[in-house]
Amino acid sequence: MRHLLRKIALVGFWCAGSLAVCQQLPRLPNLSPPTYVAPAGYGFASPAVSYLAPAPSITAPMFTFQPIMIKPVPQPCVKFVEPFAVDDYSGPMNKMIARISQRVDSATVRAPRRHSLRPCAMDAHDKFQLFLANSADPLSFVGAAWTAGTAQLDHDDKPYRMGASGFGKRYSAAVTDNLTGEFFSTFLYPSLFHQDPRYYRLGSGSVKSRLGHALVHRLIAQSDSGKRMPNYSEWFGTVSSTALGNLYHPGNLRGFGPTAGRVGFNVGNDVAWDVLREFWPEIAHKLHLPFRTHEEVAKAPEMIVPTQASAPAQNGHQLLSWSR
Repeated sequence: MRHLLRKIALVGFWCAGSLAVCQQLPRLPNLSPPTYVAPAGYGFASPAVSYLAPAPSITAPMFTFQPIMIKPVPQPCVKFVEPFAVDDYSGPMNKMIARISQRVDSATVRAPRRHSLRPCAMDAHDKFQLFLANSADPLSFVGAAWTAGTAQLDHDDKPYRMGASGFGKRYSAAVTDNLTGEFFSTFLYPSLFHQDPRYYRLGSGSVKSRLGHALVHRLIAQSDSGKRMPNYSEWFGTVSSTALGNLYHPGNLRGFGPTAGRVGFNVGNDVAWDVLREFWPEIAHKLHLPFRTHEEVAKAPEMIVPTQASAPAQNGHQLLSWSR
């Protein structure tokens, strides 16, 4: 009999516990449930008597989560500064020399040292502006005239014939070559591959190391994030502009072999241009030109003020730069 009473008591306690768990619980954020006044005639002597409102359902959401966008901390960078002080030079052909120096340094930046700030990254807009600046440079048209003159002396593109008319056609073709080359190698492919089209000058070290750095640039370049990557822009851009040139150069030999030869010749010209960029400070000093070294620029007092760079980095956030 006692054993049966124990079983009944256990079953009763279990049922009571189950019913207690199934009861509705108040919401945790609001520990003071709202009250309301009972209407008159509801069984109370006075309408001032109040009692607790029914508890809300336990299935209602208790907390609300909102996503928070975490932005990376912007990294400082260095803006480009033109090292050639043309205002300090009043020698012969100062405008021509200033143009040459600006063209050499327009797409040249100082390679970052260890524990030093990187040059500010370029977005697609900056790369397009660099393409426009290089294409509209008067030296580009002077170089096109030189190319057209040598082509006419060598009787290249014979369907153009000789004379002023033939020179005009060759000159137009040379200008188009420069335009397409800058478009593909400076803007289009660097934007697609997120690659920096500028040359990173060492500026110090042994001649051998600096020469090797200049020679390898057309194979290994910098990405917008500062990492090393194959120079897709150089090779894809040169191949694209050379293939497109076959459409308006009637004297060009078609086929893979002749086209590959022209691509190699154009890449060789770009390599020579990189060597000139690397050693241009020494050349400028030998010619007694007012070329400021990177150390002299770094000591400028206006470099201390940090500003917002106009060019956002690859991740979409703006970089701080040091005005120089």
